[in-house]
Amino acid sequence: MTRYRSALLFVGLAALWGASFPAIEVGLESFPPVLFAAARYDLAAVVLLAYAGLAAERWRPTRADAGALLAGGIFLIAGNSLLFLGQQYTTGSLASVIYSLIPLLTTAFAWALLAEESNSLLGLVGILVGLAGVVVIARPDPTNLLAAGVVGKTLVALAAVSVALGSVLIRRWESTLPDSAFTAWAMVIGAGILHVGSLAAGESVAAVQFDPAGLVALAYIAVFATAVAFVIYFFLLGAYGPLETNLVSYAVPVVATLLGWALLGETVTVWTGVGFLFILGGFVLLKRRELRAELRRARTQRA
Repeated sequence: MTRYRSALLFVGLAALWGASFPAIEVGLESFPPVLFAAARYDLAAVVLLAYAGLAAERWRPTRADAGALLAGGIFLIAGNSLLFLGQQYTTGSLASVIYSLIPLLTTAFAWALLAEESNSLLGLVGILVGLAGVVVIARPDPTNLLAAGVVGKTLVALAAVSVALGSVLIRRWESTLPDSAFTAWAMVIGAGILHVGSLAAGESVAAVQFDPAGLVALAYIAVFATAVAFVIYFFLLGAYGPLETNLVSYAVPVVATLLGWALLGETVTVWTGVGFLFILGGFVLLKRRELRAELRRARTQRA
């Protein structure tokens, strides 16, 4: 029964995160992008802090948690707002495919920044193959590198870079806070940075169109795709570890693409599918040893 529950949670997490991409697309019709991202984390932080206060052994940070919290707030949360900026110029389904770079980039940054991490020449080839997938998707025109579509895809890729780098820096400056409390406080820091950025960009609440679709999109992204999804993610992370859990990143684009097609009438090109296969192939090359070990372990358990 536990195995079935975990499988359902995995599918649920992919669905929650996958649906966030078309939801962002809808919400951008009503909210300025940086303010939209800030509001997302405002609401999610409140929900997660309440959850941490009830469920966690310790929910208040100390000075020892400061480095990891700043890395999380700046890179994982504030840096993630580049996704909202990028989705002004590209579709949610395409953005979700580029965003699936995160597990591959996280491994690459860990290789460079964490002393205990190491890799081989074939692993480096995997990183390059994954990055080539983004080039295949973006297909930049050398004569017009500032075209809106290229800029949008680049911003989404930079969001993936920021999230991956933040994940590694958090491991380097470890926090003793439980995951739910840590994420909530990182959201508080990141949301504060985003509000400052929103003001600096000239955004204002007066520009918000308080229509039902935009408000539903904000509520979904903040409560379900962020707060609820992170609780599920933490459970799976504790039960199965980062390798198996982060494979959800390759299910998310499937959900996002199907929902974008069904709800928003988006089309997916062959190049997007080819780029996704490049990214997935790069991840397999990079994590080939761990994947083989997981397959052996799964066969042993079945036997």
